[in-house]
Parts: sequence; structure tokens; C-alpha cells
Amino acid sequence: MGLPVTFDITEGQRHDSQAAKELVCRAGTSCLLADKAYDSGDFRRSLAEQDCMAVIPSNASRAQRIPYDKDLYKARSDIECTFNLLKQARRFATRYEKTLRNYAAVVAIGCALLWLRI
Repeated sequence: MGLPVTFDITEGQRHDSQAAKELVCRAGTSCLLADKAYDSGDFRRSLAEQDCMAVIPSNASRAQRIPYDKDLYKARSDIECTFNLLKQARRFATRYEKTLRNYAAVVAIGCALLWLRI
């Protein structure tokens, strides 16, 4: 199961890839599994600078396809299942908390419960 290592809460209209650079740096990972939405030259350069292998399929608009490990990419389903488990908690999914601090606490508790397998 893909367990959360770190998280960041962003505005709803902001794309996740903008915060992903810092998250990858914080997590200190050597491999990143992501979907086509993260396929940008800038993001891939950022990963290369951090010695992190990008397992990202090429976006349809990319002129030259970049190869990726398709077998390793299949493990991305574990990450999607983790998000599904977190979103089963209604308070997490609908963001009832009004303040960022309180919502971050809800997310942290949800992540801790996944690690504890409760």
C-alpha cells in the first residue's frame, strides 16, 4: 500500500504539480510515480536535479514521447487506493474545517491512521 510520507494543502484552483516539487524534496524519494498531468519539462528537470527517477507517461501533446517503466507505473494504483481510503472519511473529503490549521490536523490524523492500519 502506498502510505503518505508528507503532505501539503494548496488552494483548490492551484495545480498539484506546483507543490509537488517541494514535496518530493521533503520526502527525499528516489522515484516518483505520477500521471500525465505532471508531464512537464520543468517538473522533470526538478526531479532530475534531486536524483529522483520520473515514472510519468508522456502527455498526448508532447511531440517526442519520453520512455517510462510501465511495470513500475502499475504500482500507482496503490497510491490511488490510499487516496480512496482517505476520502472515505467524510470530514476529509468535503473539508468541513474552516481553517487551514484544523484541516491539516484532520489530514495528519488520517495519514497516521493509515500508517497504524487502524
